[in-house]
Amino acid sequence: LRENQTTPEQKKHNICMVSDFFYPNMGGVESHIYQLSQCLIENGHKVVIVTHAYGRRKGVRHLTNGLKVYYLPLQVMYNQSTATTCFHSLPLMRCVFVRERITVVHAHSSFSAMGHDALFHAKTMGLNTVFTDHSLFGFADVSSVLTNKLLTVSLCDTNHTVCVSYTSKENTVLRAALNPEIVSVIPNAVDPTDFTPDPSQRHDDRITIVVVSRLVYRKGIDLLGGIIPELCLKHPDLHFLIGGEGPKRLVLEEVREKYQLHDRVRLLGALEHKDVRGVLVQGHIFLNTSLTEAFCMAIVEGASCGLQVVSTRVGGIPEVLPEELITMCEASVRGLCDGLETVIARQRSGTVPSPASIHARVQKLYTWRNVAERTEKVYDRIAGEEVLPLDRRVRRLRARCGPVAGSIFAFVAVLDFLFLLLLQWWVPDRVMDVAVDATGRHGLWRREPPGEVGAHSKNA
Repeated sequence: LRENQTTPEQKKHNICMVSDFFYPNMGGVESHIYQLSQCLIENGHKVVIVTHAYGRRKGVRHLTNGLKVYYLPLQVMYNQSTATTCFHSLPLMRCVFVRERITVVHAHSSFSAMGHDALFHAKTMGLNTVFTDHSLFGFADVSSVLTNKLLTVSLCDTNHTVCVSYTSKENTVLRAALNPEIVSVIPNAVDPTDFTPDPSQRHDDRITIVVVSRLVYRKGIDLLGGIIPELCLKHPDLHFLIGGEGPKRLVLEEVREKYQLHDRVRLLGALEHKDVRGVLVQGHIFLNTSLTEAFCMAIVEGASCGLQVVSTRVGGIPEVLPEELITMCEASVRGLCDGLETVIARQRSGTVPSPASIHARVQKLYTWRNVAERTEKVYDRIAGEEVLPLDRRVRRLRARCGPVAGSIFAFVAVLDFLFLLLLQWWVPDRVMDVAVDATGRHGLWRREPPGEVGAHSKNA
């Protein structure tokens, strides 16, 4: 490991990022994969991304700086996650891994069935594997129990796991019964050039509270529905600007209708990523009401735009921002109202830091280049590790995953290995065309002059 750290420029990897969640879908996981991939490409690594087809977006697409994306024709089952049988994806993924000469498979999100499939197939093919967990789960309800068992199966023989906060690490270690030494904490980041303050967009005759979130139960929208009428009654100049879509939108519409707040509560619906900053800079306070969160990128984006941040004290949120940049509250209507009252009073008295000073602090806290450097160290660490052969993998599955689930997935691992042998006999690796490298040491993608890079869209 010491040798790897002293000469990192000599070790370059061919990395395949895999997840059901990627552009044109928008969210924290999608942004994390894209930004991390761009920084790894800048550092000389080859990066390709594998996800499922989105509508007419199928096949191979190239994004900024030659980032190649494979949109595989796999059936979506629920909430942008693909259906899985653990076998139907092997021919396609083997084709990508062999043609691109992949050395590290990096899967993202516990919710991604494609990510779990990729880990399973990569280990069958003898490739090193990394998994990044972006979520927190409970231990009691049926959904969490099933997800935790699947995670145990996926991670028991994965080389390394990455979590986005220390709370998330504790949660993942307990859920998947992992050795904490093979779990690293690498937080998310934000591109500060995308989220800059602009106080001129604020209305001086009012105080605006901005909420940008999916309108679902987990994001605490029921709490938001309780806060709005109480605070609007106390503060006639208070307005709410709410961006996002989801099943809990009905709760907010009912509150707005019941208390006749149509002129003070604006529901913007779903926002594209490029429009989020335009909403944030209109506000004075950013409110997060999440009931569970591993790492909340939204509060970092809000703070980067110079807003005062008020958030529930749940999950990994206390680790994200310094105490002077965030007001933490209990996850209740009363707790959030008290926290907002405190910040509103500071806002009226003019004792809050300037938006520019808040932005200056936030842009130094989290950068994607730092995330990429720490992720590189994980890749360097696992590069020399052994990938378990089939017999030891079967024994580990049975030992770590229980007598029932362990035996079932050990049998599936054997079938996956036999299916791979069949595919290798039918189409040997040596006859498969090697893909032209767009990125990496031998990448042929033409480097744009610095002034032209910004002209190209991510969604090219």
